Amino acid sequence: MRPGVPSLSISLLILSDEAANVERLSDQVLRHRAVVAAFWLLVALAGGLLAPTTVDRLSYDFALPGQPAYEANTRIADEFGGGGADDPLLVVVEGPDAESGAGDVAGAIEQQVPGTRVVTAADPGAGSLTGEGDEVSVALVYPPVTPGPEPYAASQDRIEAIVSEAGAGSGRATLTGFLLLAEGGGGGDRSVLVEVVLGGAGALVVLALVFASLLAGLPLLVAAVSILGTFLALLGLTALTDVSFVVQFLVGLIGLGVAIDYSLLIVTRWREELTAGRDNDAAVRMAMRTAGRSVLFSGVTVAVSLAALVLVPLPFLRSIGLGGLLIPLFSVATSLTLVPALLSAVGPRLLWPRRGPARSRSRFWEGVARRVLAHRWLTIVGCTAALLALAAPVLTLTLGSPQLSGLASSAPASTAATGAVRAGVPSGALRPVEVLAPAGTLDGLAEDLRAVDGVGAVAQPDGAGWERGGEGLLQVWLADDPASEGGRTALAEVRAAVADRPAVEVGGSPAEDADFVTAVYDDVVWVVLAVVVLTFLLLARALRSVWLPVKALALNVVSIAAAYGVTVLVWQEGLGSELLFGQPATGVITTWVPIAAFAFLFGLSMDYEVFILARMREAYDEHGDTDRAVVDGIAHTGRLVTSAALILFLAFVALSTVPAVEVKVLATTLALGIVIDAVVVRGLLAPVSRGW
Repeated sequence: MRPGVPSLSISLLILSDEAANVERLSDQVLRHRAVVAAFWLLVALAGGLLAPTTVDRLSYDFALPGQPAYEANTRIADEFGGGGADDPLLVVVEGPDAESGAGDVAGAIEQQVPGTRVVTAADPGAGSLTGEGDEVSVALVYPPVTPGPEPYAASQDRIEAIVSEAGAGSGRATLTGFLLLAEGGGGGDRSVLVEVVLGGAGALVVLALVFASLLAGLPLLVAAVSILGTFLALLGLTALTDVSFVVQFLVGLIGLGVAIDYSLLIVTRWREELTAGRDNDAAVRMAMRTAGRSVLFSGVTVAVSLAALVLVPLPFLRSIGLGGLLIPLFSVATSLTLVPALLSAVGPRLLWPRRGPARSRSRFWEGVARRVLAHRWLTIVGCTAALLALAAPVLTLTLGSPQLSGLASSAPASTAATGAVRAGVPSGALRPVEVLAPAGTLDGLAEDLRAVDGVGAVAQPDGAGWERGGEGLLQVWLADDPASEGGRTALAEVRAAVADRPAVEVGGSPAEDADFVTAVYDDVVWVVLAVVVLTFLLLARALRSVWLPVKALALNVVSIAAAYGVTVLVWQEGLGSELLFGQPATGVITTWVPIAAFAFLFGLSMDYEVFILARMREAYDEHGDTDRAVVDGIAHTGRLVTSAALILFLAFVALSTVPAVEVKVLATTLALGIVIDAVVVRGLLAPVSRGW
């Protein structure tokens, strides 16, 4: 053993009481394996039957209690029946006499969809809704809002029919709007089952390559049971609190990856023990004693990371934390009970048609470990420089909703919206800033706001429904896209212009976006600190070391920063967004993505750290040589970790097929984080750090 490098021997000790608990659990499972299998069968059946109910009860509310824009938007929605945080639909009319045509369509919608408010170029201050040359004119339509994923679902079909009928005349009429564009042109209502099937198909290919036998189906079966069980628990959670619709995708796809990862670790170790000559149940017990212990600790670590989201003072992110917390818990539960029960009952039969003993040691990863140990400092400097270079774009990270340019496509709704903006209609008309004020002050307030830098127009609609209870609404359309730097600056100027008027409230989705950033990230340091401290305590207790957890946490931070950096390059700057997703850059990163991705990636990456360290400890116990233990540990876990990471990566690729842009951005960050962590950090940096 190299002198002066005893950190592995000091730090890689897994607690004996955890081992004893896992062994006792294994004995109970093997003794009652039929009961265990029957229990999980009932859970899966109940989860499957009730899954549609669970999905129906999920929330699409992004509440920001106490934030001024949210409170203003709530009042606007309550008093005026819509608007506020819900951006309007737009009817774009092109052709001769476009302004008159837009007015006619808007009037028809008002008559046929009761409760609808409209704004046309004929309203005071709204002349800019007609573009240069009078060939394009826009009408803003605020139908009554209904709860659910599509706020205008109750009336949208009727509005589309009216617009289509108008488009059959001499001009061309198209229904568009920011909500339709952000949901992929209105195609965002798709079952999570589609993504799970796509992710499961990718996972099956990887598992088939790993096992080359029917055994490949076992982790998938366990993952299916885990996902259905989590959906059942999620139904119970919806009875206690609102749960975000985003959670269904996280349960389906992260649950798929995590459950497969955990069961893959146990099954791989079981097969290795069989090859070493143990009988079936003895192999199961040894796999549980070693790999099962790692799964238990890994699941707790992931759960702790996700639980930290509960500290964020927003119901939306809290629900992601609570819902996400169920994923590792059910994955651990099924892996530690259903997997050994199935292996004990039918495991050897699943080895068909593979012939000969399975290789547990990867020559490739053994070679990698030897080479990086032989060139420690070159590996450290090279990998660190690469990760810091990837992380550098984080310094330009901008948070918000996508810019209009980032939602552009060949769809008619997109071409109509971008065409109207090119014709001179203010970008802000797609996402108006709404100002709520006493009715008697609207004239003077409108004049003051028109003088604010960056304001394209201020409309004072005088139609039905724009004044209620002595208060009225102004529409402020920013000259630049509200998600751009110029738009954000103009919004700040608008808010400053009314700051000394307590009776005036500023709402609209751009204002709520700004408050979302404040609400999430003003206190984000406490969330990050909670995750880091709790993870450190867990690692220090399990590994009986102070220095090794510090190194593991530092590597985590660097790998997550690198994932953020590449996400900024792809989605904010547009490097590869067209090639990978068929979409231009959004210009920003969705507000809630960084904090949610941090919680998931921080826990998931620790899975691989624990898997590797546990195997290194076993090797060190055999021969007492630190460097040799590092090589042995990487040789036994390298292929396992890369396979597990590939399965998670494919799950996130499936997640990226969801039409909603914000989900695509989250999927990109998670996929990049897993690949960077598994290959660069755990495969290269982690081995050389063991001798520090």
